[in-house]
Amino acid sequence: MPTRTILAAAATLALGTPQPLTSLSTTTTYHRVTVGGVGLFYREAGPRDAPTILLLHGYPSSSRQWEPLLPLLADRYHLIAPDYPGFGQSDAPSPEAYAYTFDTLAAAMTGLVEQLGIARYALFLQDYGGPVGFRMALANPERVSALLIQNANAYAEGLGPKWRGIAQYWADPAAHPEQLDAFTSFEGARQRHIGTSPNRDRYNPDTWTDDAAFLARPGMRAIQAALLSDYRTNVAAYPAWQAWMRAHPVPTLVLWGRYDPSFIVPGAEAYLRDRPEAELHILDAGHFALDEDTDGVARLTRDFLARHVAPR
Repeated sequence: MPTRTILAAAATLALGTPQPLTSLSTTTTYHRVTVGGVGLFYREAGPRDAPTILLLHGYPSSSRQWEPLLPLLADRYHLIAPDYPGFGQSDAPSPEAYAYTFDTLAAAMTGLVEQLGIARYALFLQDYGGPVGFRMALANPERVSALLIQNANAYAEGLGPKWRGIAQYWADPAAHPEQLDAFTSFEGARQRHIGTSPNRDRYNPDTWTDDAAFLARPGMRAIQAALLSDYRTNVAAYPAWQAWMRAHPVPTLVLWGRYDPSFIVPGAEAYLRDRPEAELHILDAGHFALDEDTDGVARLTRDFLARHVAPR
């Protein structure tokens, strides 16, 4: 046997045979169902007899934001990542035909899990996933096995400085169109990803160009204006969400990107007031932590789930 072959064989024995990761294409399937007359798109991964994790996306993203994480959890968990009405690949009826509120988004997600026959799930909440998921939890607390929270705000101290301008928009939208302009702009989408991160070379610009293309679709400005206006109901509901957490102490993991200008770190720390046993990790990442710290989010998520949500 040639010396080079012997050395290669010895190296393999010493290091062990590499174990390839499962790819997205072998773990994830793509589906559509109709709930309340609206077509909803969702991604599904993992064995259906495993514990379910319902992953609820942020603004202005879609279930696509979860793609880096799905194959890293799919060996042990059943993953459902839907698009809300008006987002991603789901139907986007006009605001004249569909009431775009966080109540209706939560009702659509509840209808989806009921149609899929899922009676219990862990909620993984990011950004808009917070108000959608907390509404689901308040309506059906017995269904929630755990909470995983990533820059999904539930406390007044988590609102960054830009929310002062949005509050002016809530008070008088016609007088402050610049707030909606900024909220739906290309630069707004870009800043939502990179935030104040010093590691901008880690960010794929396709994330914000895709988000900006979504926001530029016909009719989208009106849809997002309706939801931005309704966001005030989430701030008003913070005390109810906090009371729910005190009354229903399910295992809770809080992951927070420190470079998020929208939802700042005090909002992450505030969870410990109502859920003192929660596990809190401040990440070197932004609003969408999977952009910058996929491996860290996956490791912390797998560790938490293994201890609190029994894998298959």
